[in-house]
Amino acid sequence: MGSEDIHEREKEIVASVRPPHQRRLSPFVIAGRAEEKQLGISTRRLNVNDFALLKTLGTVIKLKQVEHVRNERKTLADVSGHPFITTLIASFSDDQNLYMLLDYCPGGEIFSYLRRARRFNENTSKFYAAEIALTIEFLHDVEGVVYRDLKPENILLDAEGHIKLVDFGFAKQVGDHETYTLCGTPEYLAPEVIHNSGHGLAVDWWALGILIYEFLVGQPPFWDQNPMRIYEQIVEGHIRYPQNMSPAAQNIISLLCKTNPTERLGYISGGSARVKTHPFFEDINWDDLFYRRIKGPIIPRVDHPADTGNFEEYPDPDVKNQSLYTDDLRDKYEALFADF
Repeated sequence: MGSEDIHEREKEIVASVRPPHQRRLSPFVIAGRAEEKQLGISTRRLNVNDFALLKTLGTVIKLKQVEHVRNERKTLADVSGHPFITTLIASFSDDQNLYMLLDYCPGGEIFSYLRRARRFNENTSKFYAAEIALTIEFLHDVEGVVYRDLKPENILLDAEGHIKLVDFGFAKQVGDHETYTLCGTPEYLAPEVIHNSGHGLAVDWWALGILIYEFLVGQPPFWDQNPMRIYEQIVEGHIRYPQNMSPAAQNIISLLCKTNPTERLGYISGGSARVKTHPFFEDINWDDLFYRRIKGPIIPRVDHPADTGNFEEYPDPDVKNQSLYTDDLRDKYEALFADF
């Protein structure tokens, strides 16, 4: 099956009902507005005590994250249903807080598995890089969205060992246009972001190259305790490859990490199809991968649907440090949070 046929199937899947595997991983029925999605079968109803509160409305405003939060909610709603992107099930608000309910990925961050293993073998790296490539292809070609925050911490594993991309706060619909906001993680920033010369969809392909390198080596190619030195290394663009890295892996990384975005694999003529036909991915069946017919190389231990054992412990937010959503703020910002 050709790349164009697979791409058409991607659009059909995303436009239809969610795949059955996502239903099985959602153990709750959402109590709320009739128009919200209903997933799974359960006798339990969710209430606000089931959610980890990250920031109050007042804190979102104080930290100037209004557009960040609104953008994440909108983007997640637009891309909902893709097999490798976390699904926004519902969003709502009360007098002080915003809530977004996402499908649960009990496998935890791929970052944790990489740190324990120190590095992945090429087959594991290739599998997860391929799922990410399909996700980038969908975001770019179907939605015109640039993700801008690709890194191991934002890639979760579901119970079957497949990825779920999370944290869409930096994602933005740009299409063929450019944007100038400096955002992302230093080690993964593309040169054009650092130069502030305008950036677009090509930055995600750069980040994929960095990610493949980190999968195979255990650390990104550009690293220093001083972020400014990281930026200098990125702009220089010199990558050192271990002797045991395969020629195909070295080649795809070098093509994805071209400092000139107009020469970058994924963004040059042929787009994502050129990425998928690269020799590094020669044994990937893209149709089987998209439909999850291939077993993931890392199968997390999950003892029950709400198992949190694969996640690191994080302290609860200090309520004392949260800012109140006052009447004055409500009068000014209420319309901006209407989608919740």
